[in-house]
Amino acid sequence: QVQLVESGGGLVQAGGSLRLSCTASGRSFDSYAMGWFRQAPGKEREFVGRINWSGDSTYYTDSVKGRFTISRDNAKNKLFLQMNQLKPEDTAVYYCAAGYGAGIYSLESTYVHWGQGTRVTVSS
Repeated sequence: QVQLVESGGGLVQAGGSLRLSCTASGRSFDSYAMGWFRQAPGKEREFVGRINWSGDSTYYTDSVKGRFTISRDNAKNKLFLQMNQLKPEDTAVYYCAAGYGAGIYSLESTYVHWGQGTRVTVSS
C-alpha cells in the first residue's frame, strides 16, 4: 500500500520545461508499476505514460513521445515526469498513480492508488 503526493507543477511558457515529482510513502513502492495521467479543464482524464517496477520499461501516449520522460528512484520513493518542449495543450492537472503491473497500462482501472494532482499551465 502506498500514498502518493505530486509536486512541481506551475506556470511555464510554451517551449519551456517542468519536472513533476510524485513522492510515495509505504513499504512496497518498488513493487508497483507507476503511471502519469492528466486532466485538462473540462476534459476527461487521459493517460500520459507509465513505467515498470524496475524503471527500465516506459510507455507514452503519442502526443508526448519525444518530449516527456518518466523515471523513478525507488531508493527515494519518487517518480518523476520530465516535461520538455511544453505546449499549451499540455495544460492540465497531472496525477501519478500506482498499480500492480500487467493490465492495460493506459486504463485508469489498472491503477489502485492515486495522488491528488499538481497543476501545469502552459502559456502561449
